[in-house]
Amino acid sequence: MSTSSPIALINARLLDPASGGEIRGGVLAENGCIVGVGADVTKANVGARTKAIDCGGDIVCPGLIDMCAFIGEPGASHRETIATASRAAAAGGVTTIVATPNTNPPVDGAAVVDYLMRRARDTAKVRILPCAALTKGLAGGEIAEIGLLKEAGAIAFSNGPASVVSSQVMRRAMTYARDFGAVIIHRSEDPELARAGVMNEGEFASRLGLPGIPREAEAIMIDRDMRLVALTLAGNAGGAHYHAQLVTTTLSLDIIAKAKAVGLPVSCATSINHLSLNETDVGDYRTFLKLSPPLRTEEERLALVEALASGLIDVIVSDHNPQDVEAKRVPFSEAEYGAIGLETMLPAGLRLVQAGHVPLARLIASMTLRPAEILGLPQGRLQKGAPADLIRFDPEEPFVVDPARLQSRSKNTPFDEARMEGVVKLTMVAGAIV
Repeated sequence: MSTSSPIALINARLLDPASGGEIRGGVLAENGCIVGVGADVTKANVGARTKAIDCGGDIVCPGLIDMCAFIGEPGASHRETIATASRAAAAGGVTTIVATPNTNPPVDGAAVVDYLMRRARDTAKVRILPCAALTKGLAGGEIAEIGLLKEAGAIAFSNGPASVVSSQVMRRAMTYARDFGAVIIHRSEDPELARAGVMNEGEFASRLGLPGIPREAEAIMIDRDMRLVALTLAGNAGGAHYHAQLVTTTLSLDIIAKAKAVGLPVSCATSINHLSLNETDVGDYRTFLKLSPPLRTEEERLALVEALASGLIDVIVSDHNPQDVEAKRVPFSEAEYGAIGLETMLPAGLRLVQAGHVPLARLIASMTLRPAEILGLPQGRLQKGAPADLIRFDPEEPFVVDPARLQSRSKNTPFDEARMEGVVKLTMVAGAIV
């Protein structure tokens, strides 16, 4: 991915998520790294051998890091491949994807991690980081070989879309994570409470005649996990960390807030869908908005936005989950869960900025710096010596989401024909324009 030819992005609004500051200037990239940043990076100063790109006042910031995306390989290349996912990511300004382990076979062995890394090296435009299975076969019974998987290149450990139901298994997994300094990314939902439902439980679900999933299904499992973190990870100095993959209710936010207040090593994310949409957007049984967790009420959505602005929610993810036509063009209760999101995560997030709900620096930090800090990555910073993973975008340029023009192999976007602002004009990975 790297290139020895220096490239300078000049005449830009430089947004550094670490400081939250914004200045006018440029970024100079060479040999895969940022070697200059600031007001003195101009066409006159970078030298004749440097390719200078005038950004015309567009924003330049670190490339986005998506901590939750399904990429299809191995076993579901009809839905997405590493190549198509990485093209979609590059189009949306995402330079690093954390790939979920729920493939076929699951990412529960060193050989599968190695396969993903080799396929990414050969076919990906952006960085693909494998998230390995927390339990063998994602079955929730036997802990996977965390040490061997981490040594093979796994960036974190998750049980995919399913929770680890057994508290004893989860406690043991956290103990191993502590011993190996590993990050656990857990999807928290009580499967018994959620099993019969297909959307958020409440008045709107009743009107549609659809069975609901109560908020408590998420909160009960989050509460259990926080107690297990206190039991196993509290006070550890080895880098072990618990990250709630998706929080979507005020009940969960209250639990996370209390855990953070006592210093537990925890963080959380929510999806751009839950920040942008609510249960009424399901409308007349729109299956592209059948998501897991389900879209909540407008009051819950606004609470999530407020929690993002305050920093209680650390990270925004796309929750990219491509599904083919046959899985979505069916009755709502029979449709598969999921929506694509790599290409719309940034512009959908910019809606929150344009509405005055979230500062731009906070939005960008939740997609760059905070994921990098949680995963221990050098990316996500606009500083000398950092990897030259950069994007240039115009936050005010309008466009209409056309599924036919999206790079993802599947087209199940919840923002079909939506009017948005925020066009990514350039994506750079390790100093190379992709």
